[in-house]
Amino acid sequence: MKVLVPVKRVIDYNVKVRVKADGSGVDLANVKMSMNPFDEISVEQAIRLKEAGQADEIVVVSVGVKQAQETLRTALAMGADRAILVIASEDVHHDIEPLTVAKILKGIIDEEQPGLVLCGKQAIDNDMNATGQMLAALMGWSQATFASEVAIEGDKAVVTREVDGGLQTIKVNMPTVITVDLRLNEPRYASLPNIMKAKKKPLNEKTPADYGVEVKNRLEIVKTVEPAARAAGIKVGSVDELVAKLKEAGAV
Repeated sequence: MKVLVPVKRVIDYNVKVRVKADGSGVDLANVKMSMNPFDEISVEQAIRLKEAGQADEIVVVSVGVKQAQETLRTALAMGADRAILVIASEDVHHDIEPLTVAKILKGIIDEEQPGLVLCGKQAIDNDMNATGQMLAALMGWSQATFASEVAIEGDKAVVTREVDGGLQTIKVNMPTVITVDLRLNEPRYASLPNIMKAKKKPLNEKTPADYGVEVKNRLEIVKTVEPAARAAGIKVGSVDELVAKLKEAGAV
């Protein structure tokens, strides 16, 4: 079975995000970028499936700017076999919308014919949580979102999902699209020898036109602002005073 894993280049989760002075978006100048954390978990899960003998090949894909090569090389160093980079923009500030990404991924799936697609449940930069679901709809495949456990049983995938009320276990037909959550696994670090080997692994560059997809914006960012500063707390002398303060604030 071939496993396809889409990965995205985002601001490193340790970096404090800065908003541009004109409010048009996030400032990416001289900012450390890395692989989306949820996508790291997807790559790790694909590698574990291969180590268990349930996958033969892992193909990682990124849609965005040329600099995403670094992100793909990281995935290759972790253990993926080859990579595809679809250069859909020259501007690092231009975020490719989920529907466009899903259409491009559909084109890649039609060519590669994987048995499983593992996606991160969302990207930490735009929090859309939409690409995996859109891809499953375009393909007409089953889908399992927010996975915290994944097991392959023949032509079925058994997935434990994290839902508001707890955990839900479902069985879906393959091929399928699975979007992963944080508690699925702990991604491995790429060793130095594997980082060196990754430089020789195949990385093919494509364009959206190769898959018959036009990149166009359907959404317009009106304004970007930083979160409001947290208000200072107050100390109370008793439980009764606490309840009174909460009532005044409308919290109870």
